Amino acid sequence: MVSPDHTASEAGPFFSVVVPAYNDWRPLDGCLFSLLQQRDAPSFEVIVVDDGSREAAPEFIRRWALRYPLTILRQTHCGVSSARNRGLRVSRGSAVLFVDSDCRLESDCLFVLRSAIVTSREGDYFQLRLVGDCSRTVGRAEQLRLTLLQKHMAQSGGRIRYLNTAGFALRREKAEGVPDLFDPFVRRGEDTLLLADLMQRGELPVFVPDARVQHHISLSLIKCLLKDVRSGYLEAKADRRLACGQVRIRVSHRERLRILLSMWRASGGPAIGRASCLVLMLRQLLERTTSLVCRHLPFRPGPGMRSEACR
Repeated sequence: MVSPDHTASEAGPFFSVVVPAYNDWRPLDGCLFSLLQQRDAPSFEVIVVDDGSREAAPEFIRRWALRYPLTILRQTHCGVSSARNRGLRVSRGSAVLFVDSDCRLESDCLFVLRSAIVTSREGDYFQLRLVGDCSRTVGRAEQLRLTLLQKHMAQSGGRIRYLNTAGFALRREKAEGVPDLFDPFVRRGEDTLLLADLMQRGELPVFVPDARVQHHISLSLIKCLLKDVRSGYLEAKADRRLACGQVRIRVSHRERLRILLSMWRASGGPAIGRASCLVLMLRQLLERTTSLVCRHLPFRPGPGMRSEACR
C-alpha cells in the first residue's frame, strides 16, 4: 500500500505516471485504485490528461488527490499522442511511466520497475509485461494475444521488438529537448512509430517481464469489434508513416500466420479456450483489414494539421 513515505518530495518523485483520459472515467478509477495498492513503491506522482471529455473529471476521480499527488490537466480533444506529450512536459519524475486508463498495475509493479531502471546500465526505455483479464471471453482473448505477441517479439539480451504505451517507461532525461515524444499527427499507432524511431537509432526497449500491467477490457464483444474497426481506421495514418521508413516494424504475413497458428494451439487448454481464440482472430481480421483499406485512401490534412509526407 502507498504510505506517506512514498509521496512526492520537493526534489521530485521517482516516477511520473501519465494517464490520458477521454470519457472513460470509470475504467480510470480502477487504474488509479491500482496505484494506491502498490507495495513498497518508490515516490510517484500521477498526471491525468483529460483529452476533451464531454464533462470534466468527476469527484470520484479528483478524490484520489487525497491519497497521492495527482494532477488533472484538461485540453481540447487533440488525441492520445498530444495528451501523453502534455503529461510528459509537466512531469517531474526521474522516470516517466505511461499507462492507459483501462489498465491496472499489479501490486508490485512500480517496485519491480524501479529496480529494473536502477540496475539497467544501458537501458533508457522499458516495456512492461501486458496481460489480459481472464474473467471474460474478451479478456481471455486479449491475454492470448498479448502472451504470444510478447513472446514472439522478445529478443536476446533482454530487449523486445515491441512497444505499447499501455505499459511503457523511459528515463525522463531522454525526453529533454524533444518537442514531441509521440507524433501528435496520429491518433493511434504512435507507440509503433516511436519504436521505429528507436530501432533506427539502434535502441530497443528493455523488457521487464515481472512488472505487470493488466489490460482490463470492460466492453462487450460487439463494442470491441466496433472499436477495432475504428482503431484500424486510425492506425492507417501511422502505417503510412511506417511505409516511409527503412525499418520493418510490423510482422510479416508469414509471421502473423505463425502467431495465429500458435494462438490456436495454445487455446486448446481450458484456461483460454477455442472460443477466445476465434474472438481474437475476428478482432485482428477486422482491425488489420480496415487499416489496409484505409491506408490507400486519399488523405487531405485539415487546417493546421501537419502534412503526412515522409519526413
